[in-house]
Amino acid sequence: MLDGHPFALCLTHDVDRPYKNYRGLYRAVTERSPYHLRTALPGQNPYWRFEDVMALEEELGVRSAFYFLREDRLRDRPLRTWLSPRTWRRYAGRYRLSDPAVVDVVRALDDGGWEVGLHGSFESYTSVERLRDEKTALESVLGHPVVGGRQHYLNLEIPETWRYHARIGLRYDTSLGSSTRYGFHHGYRPLRPFDDEFLVFPLTVMENALVEGRDERRVWEECESLLAEAAEHGAVMTVLWHQSCFSERDYPGYGETYRRLVERAIEMGAWVGPPGDLYDRLDLGADRPSEIRTGTGEPRENHHGPETESSTPRRE
Repeated sequence: MLDGHPFALCLTHDVDRPYKNYRGLYRAVTERSPYHLRTALPGQNPYWRFEDVMALEEELGVRSAFYFLREDRLRDRPLRTWLSPRTWRRYAGRYRLSDPAVVDVVRALDDGGWEVGLHGSFESYTSVERLRDEKTALESVLGHPVVGGRQHYLNLEIPETWRYHARIGLRYDTSLGSSTRYGFHHGYRPLRPFDDEFLVFPLTVMENALVEGRDERRVWEECESLLAEAAEHGAVMTVLWHQSCFSERDYPGYGETYRRLVERAIEMGAWVGPPGDLYDRLDLGADRPSEIRTGTGEPRENHHGPETESSTPRRE
């Protein structure tokens, strides 16, 4: 299945907030940090790390997938919701796909061999029409079809969201996973929920669940353990590192952990790249798991998770 490689490592990045703006103000207040106040000002943009990620992956000889979001902005939401912190957390300061800088980076990624995919908006997981509109908007910027992506906040209605993905022409989804746990708790191979060519790549680890609140030694032990488990079982391991986490001052150690993880996978002989490329390499006639499995592999838990409905808001 993996062309002689012992396992595969799929690299993905959700583009939630390329601009810090409102998030910087929030963190300046909650963390009493002058740094976050300064970086919320115009002209300061530590979350715009696309060039850094591209340079790192170019150096390592790999490519990844970037999933772009077309989310409502605060002005698009009902006025009655504006006093809700949840509304501000979800919708304030969102970017537009038509932003010239975003258009440029989408096209630069595509030209350089990176995969550009769809990051379905918060409410899109229950609406095929909304998903189709968002996919069309991204494709109008990209200039060709997208083949997969991930839902914002990992929102899923199983299996209906995947039916919507298939109906709008997506070949795969990577939303099945957790923002607070990591491990192979949905199995070691992509799933086929409809026993056809639509695939689900379970999310093995989101960076925040792995890194935040842990010391460097413990983090690397967990990375080595995940890679060893992947190699033992011939797994497809999918990781998510938001591009904002490559800001060393905002997320110290996250970028270096990503580098070490990719370097070690390459040393172990893994296939490394974006899910769309791996999809094209898979023998879909030979691998036919169709059930959604749970309890396979050992999930590791982290109680310092990223922005969720019940956790301290940091990011999605």
